[in-house]
Amino acid sequence: MRRFSPLLLVQAAAILLVIPLVAQEKSPPRTWVDKDTGHRVYRLTDEPGSSALYFNFDAYTPDGRQMVYTSPAGIHMLELGTRHTRLLVPAEGKSRRIVAVGRVTGAVYFSEMSSDGLSTIYSANSSTGAVRKLVTLPPRATVVTINADETLASGTYVEGDHAAQEYGNHRPVSPATGGRIGNPSGSLVQPDGKGQMMARRLAAHLPMVLFVVNLKTGEMKELLHSTDWINHMLFSPVDPNLLMYCHEGPWQLVDRIWIIRADGTQNTLVHKRTMFMEITGHEFWSNDGKSVWYDWQFPKGQVYFLAGYEVANGHRVAYNMTPNQWSIHFNGCKDRSVFAGDGGDSGQVTQATDGTWIELYHLEALSRHEGFNTPDLIQPGVLRSEHLVNMANHNYKLEPNERFSPDEKEIIFTSNMFGPSYVFAVEVGKAIDPPADEVLSTPALAEGFSPKPPPTPFSDQW
Repeated sequence: MRRFSPLLLVQAAAILLVIPLVAQEKSPPRTWVDKDTGHRVYRLTDEPGSSALYFNFDAYTPDGRQMVYTSPAGIHMLELGTRHTRLLVPAEGKSRRIVAVGRVTGAVYFSEMSSDGLSTIYSANSSTGAVRKLVTLPPRATVVTINADETLASGTYVEGDHAAQEYGNHRPVSPATGGRIGNPSGSLVQPDGKGQMMARRLAAHLPMVLFVVNLKTGEMKELLHSTDWINHMLFSPVDPNLLMYCHEGPWQLVDRIWIIRADGTQNTLVHKRTMFMEITGHEFWSNDGKSVWYDWQFPKGQVYFLAGYEVANGHRVAYNMTPNQWSIHFNGCKDRSVFAGDGGDSGQVTQATDGTWIELYHLEALSRHEGFNTPDLIQPGVLRSEHLVNMANHNYKLEPNERFSPDEKEIIFTSNMFGPSYVFAVEVGKAIDPPADEVLSTPALAEGFSPKPPPTPFSDQW
């Protein structure tokens, strides 16, 4: 009979003790094919707590080869072709916020808040990481968007001594990034009691200024003064002098979406509410800058449309969808023929019973054979949707914020389905003859890392 030395027995016991620990600390899978949809999913980032940008902000370099993202370590670049990632700007314990990737130079613009409350705008070379200081803003002023030729930034400030009241104790901080490197337009993670906070902030009627600042000279121009809550500024991707902004607050209380020229002229309401409890929101530009698209509910929580408004002529379209088809955010491809969405759980405004999917949408216009049609009428249609990823194990307090990749072959999104957030991509086309062992249930796979979350509390919605 073979005898084992005490040393070998101790080593074997140590190995048995280590195995469970290794299993608990393993990383989520790098790729798999979603069993429910037939589409291949990739995990693009390795850093727990990593996150892509807010859905409608510029995230890609002009050549389409790189994408910016954040993690607790700082600002990163992802090379889309090779999936290689690198740290571009370390966090260094400073309060920084990504603004955009420049559409001309590919520079990554970010702001940094000093201990005395002054915000400074910087740019980082997306290849070398070399950082350049641009402009320090006056007290209370912040910017959230860069224009198409990288000459202007736009933001707001609260006038006088009212700044401390702007958010009270509810200023958004991103748990995904430890509050060090923030995403534009606030956090992807929605704070508790967001709806109530928004109502209080709107009712405060704090005096605000919407401004643009020249990134070379530091010269500021005030576009308008308002006691409405001004938020979500976003420059046109094409016209450097056209800015979209919103009247923020609970959506049923505001005419939300506006556009204005960078000289303060042509202040235009995009959508005027005509029904009690009607809402519009989560607006975004088409890639060609010709249209503004948005979520339109007529009224809230009852009838749902993806709506579009052409800036040049005011022409409107509206594509109807079911509660299960609806998404928190939508995004379009270059030719506006296909859209994507990030779904929503039963705690969202639709209370959908089967809405937790990354979606692909095709637009289908309704027949024009009957009725009297004129250009001033809203042109109707419907959305035809295809499921891409089963998000049943995703906690929708973190909104996935999907976007098309530059080549439009993938949809990129952020998810916490495995516990910490990571950035993922799913192929638009179905996988062809994938290996059987790679075809897996996404929720079952994710539950090996994190339990299924409860629905988002409805009180946290807008």
